[in-house]
Amino acid sequence: MNERRTGLTLGKFAPLHRGHQLMIETAIQETDDVIVVIYDCPETTDIPLNVRAGWIRTLYPQVQVIEAWDGPAAMGDTPEIKQLQEYYILGLLNGRRVTHFYSSEFYGEHMSAALGAENRQVDVRRIQVPVSGTQVRLDPYANREFVSPVVYNDLIAKAVLLGAPSTGKTTLAAYMAERMNTAWMPEYGREYWEQHQTDRRLAPEQLEEIAAVHIEREDRLTQDAREVLFVDTNAITTYMFALDYHGSATQGLTLLAERAAARYDLVFLCDTDIPYDDTWDRSGAVHREVFQKQIEADLRTRRIPYILLRGSLSDRAEQVEAILRKFRKYRSPFEWMGRDA
Repeated sequence: MNERRTGLTLGKFAPLHRGHQLMIETAIQETDDVIVVIYDCPETTDIPLNVRAGWIRTLYPQVQVIEAWDGPAAMGDTPEIKQLQEYYILGLLNGRRVTHFYSSEFYGEHMSAALGAENRQVDVRRIQVPVSGTQVRLDPYANREFVSPVVYNDLIAKAVLLGAPSTGKTTLAAYMAERMNTAWMPEYGREYWEQHQTDRRLAPEQLEEIAAVHIEREDRLTQDAREVLFVDTNAITTYMFALDYHGSATQGLTLLAERAAARYDLVFLCDTDIPYDDTWDRSGAVHREVFQKQIEADLRTRRIPYILLRGSLSDRAEQVEAILRKFRKYRSPFEWMGRDA
């Protein structure tokens, strides 16, 4: 009876790129079972280990992912470091037999020997996939062709602009995108409303559809963003419109609004200190003030931190840029807000 083949690879995957994927996919093709060990590496990247592990689990659900939270940080070609790494991996496996070890690095030889496994080197000279994790970290946008959309989505900060109608959200989102040479997501609800409204109203199910499609488009546009995607409104705004129109929201829209609480890295609330643009599709300056209070109260109720933007377009842009200069995705605001702007 033939021995069951088990492949093993390891790394930081900071971030996971097509070269890593080639290695994992080669292991999947050549073995019966695949184990991927992924190290915690706060000295290399701010992206948490569980997020990086989630990429692999999403793309390769058949693979066993082991999160090495206590893995040795030392990396190098010394006998001491090699032995440290070997002992750690052998301890993780706890006697499990590995037949093939996959890598594209120098450690493939000694780790394979320690495991008693075949040393499978994959694209060592980076000919098939000419990229490294360092290159992607330095410039994700320039190297996005080498990164799965699943991964790239987590490399981009999402800044959402909220506020009542006629508070300058759309103007500011477009302006910031042009200023920072990135993408922005227009309010899908406005487009949908113009095409489908009846007596200036939409049905509850239509509002849920707006929120769902907005998110789909947002995800697609993220792939074109450079560092940050500016988003004009979100599912919470649509939820607030549902309450305003109907006094309630569908279960699906309510769920999308709840998920929106953790979807965005930065939330900016555009104030009502600019002149009201009284167009036919809006409900009046008084309603704007009421709706603004409701939006702000909802943010507070959901415990969503937000930054209030006031002043002219250039004033607001300067406020946003000051925050973005300090902002660090995956770091606590208590860390980056203390940095000089």
